[in-house]
Amino acid sequence: MKTLLSPPRTATVLARLLERLDASREPVDAHQYQTVAARLATLLADADVDWQPLLADSPAAAALYENLHYGDAGLCRSPLDAAMRAELLASQAIAAGRTRPAPDEPPRDATH
Repeated sequence: MKTLLSPPRTATVLARLLERLDASREPVDAHQYQTVAARLATLLADADVDWQPLLADSPAAAALYENLHYGDAGLCRSPLDAAMRAELLASQAIAAGRTRPAPDEPPRDATH
């Protein structure tokens, strides 16, 4: 059994910086964002590291990790239950909207 390494401190710092850039209410420099994301992506490519603690702590790093591994695992880190509930609620709302008359349309009469 192979023991995985802990994420390096640099990855933690980059993940926090990426979180700050994502959450910024001020416009961020695109080149800076790309540089931080690329450096973190390079680190996330190391299969000898147990990334789970970092990914659990950083949604931005988790999204980046998921994008890097999409070809192998798809949306492996996305909360499937929440996505399924959202899709079901959207389908129900669409179906309900289709059966209701438009606000300026008279109600449908079953006799016509």
